[in-house]
Amino acid sequence: MSGRHPFEQLTKDFTPRRRARVTARKAELREAMLLHELREARALTQKALGEVLKVKQPAVARLERRADMYVSNLRAYIEAMGGQLKIVAEFPHGNVAITNFSEAGDETASS
Repeated sequence: MSGRHPFEQLTKDFTPRRRARVTARKAELREAMLLHELREARALTQKALGEVLKVKQPAVARLERRADMYVSNLRAYIEAMGGQLKIVAEFPHGNVAITNFSEAGDETASS
């Protein structure tokens, strides 16, 4: 036997309280991910993402390791995965979407 069991089978005896904790934790994990974790969660390889971005795999690897990058590079990366980048400033009394990042003159992911 491989020792593998469907997740549903492993959690069938969880109490409602434990199920709620698991659901809450899953939501937390989905709200904050590193770029490579997001790519992996979308079942994409660096090579496949590079093909969409028109860069080689090492450029994707470098982008994923960067702590600081152009907004345009991040936008291209997210859009290559089928998403949309939104930048929101959070304040105690509400959030504000920042909309002045135009696509004109953007750098490419290979920068």
